Amino acid sequence: MKTRKLALYTGVAAIVLAAGATLAIQANESAEPSTSLASAREAGPAITIYKSPSCGCCEGWVEHLEASGFKTRVIDTDNVGAIKQTHGVPGELASCHTGLIGDLVIEGHVPADDILAYLENPQFNTVGLSVPGMVQGSPGMETGRKDDYQVVAFRANGQQSVFREHKDY
Repeated sequence: MKTRKLALYTGVAAIVLAAGATLAIQANESAEPSTSLASAREAGPAITIYKSPSCGCCEGWVEHLEASGFKTRVIDTDNVGAIKQTHGVPGELASCHTGLIGDLVIEGHVPADDILAYLENPQFNTVGLSVPGMVQGSPGMETGRKDDYQVVAFRANGQQSVFREHKDY
């Protein structure tokens, strides 16, 4: 009788240990994809940038984004205007290059931190952000002079609002 009880207890213990080991392995396997997703998030957003092949300030902006963790894809084109038109960039908000993060349009020298802040908390019904023109001191336009500037959010219907202001930076 004692032998049977010992065998029963040993068998139950072996089943419990095997079940525990199986659960531990499954938990470890399900944690691995989460780690991969966290790594992808840390790598920063992917952005496709359309620019003139000869534009040096555009290259400076690309380097700024890469230093901030963005995954960049650069497409040199002699017709950046067509890209702006296709994606609804208002003429008064145009700059020298256009970036796309999914459906979001990034026009001109928008700082990486502003793009990330927008992605975390997008404004309702906006299609893009812009730093119009070629503002001295904005990312890619570091010449020693620092002009104040605004990052403008724009909608498909043409409405615009100030997303961020940069003064005394």
